Amino acid sequence: MITPITYQPALQVSVTPMSDTNGLSQVFAAAVVNRQFCELLLQDPHDALQKGYLGESFSLSNVEHDLIVSIQAKSLPDLARQLNRALRSQY
Repeated sequence: MITPITYQPALQVSVTPMSDTNGLSQVFAAAVVNRQFCELLLQDPHDALQKGYLGESFSLSNVEHDLIVSIQAKSLPDLARQLNRALRSQY
């Protein structure tokens, strides 16, 4: 039996590091899994970001840090919505 030969071009994969959003992802992940951290983030975001979570600090840009600290949010979804809106308007 003759098997067909098909051309398969070389696949090039480009991976972009997520460093631009990794710090924000860490903040929100910590807030989702830990109610105390979430409450601190909403009540005193500066303290929450300074303390970090489980001994780890967050890799945030100055803009991200300042935005989180300046937002007055009543819930985690509210914080995410306001932060997203503020970051979108910056770019």
